[in-house]
Amino acid sequence: MSLIEGIIGPVAKLIDKIIPDPEARDRAKLELIKLEGSQEMEALKVQLSAIVAEAQSADPWTSRARPSFLYVIYALLLWSIPMGLIAAAKPDVATAIAQAMNAYLAGLPEPLYALFGTGYLGYTAAREWGKAKKS
Repeated sequence: MSLIEGIIGPVAKLIDKIIPDPEARDRAKLELIKLEGSQEMEALKVQLSAIVAEAQSADPWTSRARPSFLYVIYALLLWSIPMGLIAAAKPDVATAIAQAMNAYLAGLPEPLYALFGTGYLGYTAAREWGKAKKS
């Protein structure tokens, strides 16, 4: 299985899950197929090969960078559980915490959010490709 086939399959499945409208989903898949032979797909292939190389690195700092970043994001999301409990017991404290967190997150630069999205998608695609390659 080629790298491109390994990418298109998982991305097509992701499109099926994300886009509920059948027409829009079909258009997105068509664009993905058109992208297959283009220079953009070559650029994506180069980016993914770098991600795979990092993931296979013997250096623990390099190979664990993306998963560690994802764990931080997961922790931020899971923080909603204790916040719900705090809100039930002391709504004013929960409001103050939420306002402080909103102010902090609003202060983060937009490229950092884009970096997270790109890293998450790249990590997921590289993992799927690695699993498909082993089969």
